[in-house]
Amino acid sequence: MKKYKCLIVDDEELARELIETHLKQLPDFEIVAQCSSTIEASSILKKESVDLLFLDIEMPVLKGTDFLKSLSNKPKVIFTTAHREYAIESYELNVVDYLLKPIVFNRFFKAIEKFLETKTVINTVVHKEVKSHIFVQSNKKNIKVLLDDILYIESIKDYIKIHTTKERLIIKHGISAFEDKLDDRFIRVHRSYIVNSKKVTAFTKQDIEIAKIEIPIGEMYKKRALELLKV
Repeated sequence: MKKYKCLIVDDEELARELIETHLKQLPDFEIVAQCSSTIEASSILKKESVDLLFLDIEMPVLKGTDFLKSLSNKPKVIFTTAHREYAIESYELNVVDYLLKPIVFNRFFKAIEKFLETKTVINTVVHKEVKSHIFVQSNKKNIKVLLDDILYIESIKDYIKIHTTKERLIIKHGISAFEDKLDDRFIRVHRSYIVNSKKVTAFTKQDIEIAKIEIPIGEMYKKRALELLKV
């Protein structure tokens, strides 16, 4: 899974810092930039590809709602504001969510889940090419790994451990980047785990069982993972 690029736009420094703190708890999101004005944000958007925009409404010079209307190529947007009266207008602009300040993490997390649901709809239409194998580099060798043999992948800091029916391989690789090498049979169920859905022998709302190993389902991945496992 790729990292989703985020842009934070708010004229209040403390508000920007709070969103940054919340985002740092989510491994699949990275901050491209922080802006104190919509004018500055416009310049950033011309140079950077952004997946998710956190946008304050009451901004100097150009309000967030007017700024969003002016964009020809709109990223997904979550409004962040201290004012309730813009709620109806915001939904007419088809934003992902409308967060009232001060933004607590639980509410912020729900907004992120809504964003991920919009990406899931897109991803279910575009299927990855079915592969038979991949090559991974371990101990200076390129080793062929049959995808059918993979049970699950586990992240350990800057490394991943590939658990197969025959062996375990430890390679220096980020789990999100490695996910992009896999096909649709593999499901991200936790920030630290990807499972081969064909090898799942049992599951609950909390965990998945593969080869008598229990693998936790992360709250952020639960809804999509359970939907895919039930197919």
